[in-house]
Amino acid sequence: MKLQDFDHDEEKVIQDKLKRKTWNEIRTNDSWAIFKIMSEFVNGYETMSRIGPCVTIFGSARIKPEHAYYQLAEKIAYKISKAGYGIITGGGPGIMEAGNKGANLGGGTSVGLNIELPFEQHFNPYIDKDKNLNFDYFFVRKVIFVKYSQGFVVMPGGFGTLDEMFEALTLIQTKKIGKFPIILVGSEFWSGLIEWIKTVLIEKEKTVKVEDLDLFKIVDTEDEVVEVLNSFYKKYNLSPNF
Repeated sequence: MKLQDFDHDEEKVIQDKLKRKTWNEIRTNDSWAIFKIMSEFVNGYETMSRIGPCVTIFGSARIKPEHAYYQLAEKIAYKISKAGYGIITGGGPGIMEAGNKGANLGGGTSVGLNIELPFEQHFNPYIDKDKNLNFDYFFVRKVIFVKYSQGFVVMPGGFGTLDEMFEALTLIQTKKIGKFPIILVGSEFWSGLIEWIKTVLIEKEKTVKVEDLDLFKIVDTEDEVVEVLNSFYKKYNLSPNF
């Protein structure tokens, strides 16, 4: 489906969502949805539990191969693979494709966690054939990302990238999961957001503590990414986030 087709159908989608359903229809739909959700969790857990230590690379699906960020993501994934980690991405085009491509070139594990969308998302050709998973539910997919990643490398991206980054930061901040490296790549790209966090959230509104800035690192090169990962895991025995 093309983006313009999606826009034309948006009104119909909204009307369908708001259509009044009987209580029996609601209960029946919810019951079957539970089984679908369970199947996605089971398939994800069974596949991912066998892959070994991995690092997830997030970033925009809209960035083209000729873009500097695409090329940097490919180099980062290659270096991470050579350092002994597998690579997990969202499985689509753009930065995700670059991540899987770098893993492929580095001879490392290359995993794709695809989400079914009406436009934009399609799996890239650099994912290992036995590690290409498809999801209907964003929240199931995000659980898999967090559960089976030893680090997040966050490249420039849009709402989806920010959503995944802030979810991980929130889980670590609230101690729902153990701390692991969250690495933001591209100091120029992230500088405005970080400045807003400092001036508005920390200094003005005091909704975030200054020490929360230590939950992530900002870097600009592939070597810095690997250095952050290696320095963190020198302190620990590397194991999945079970």
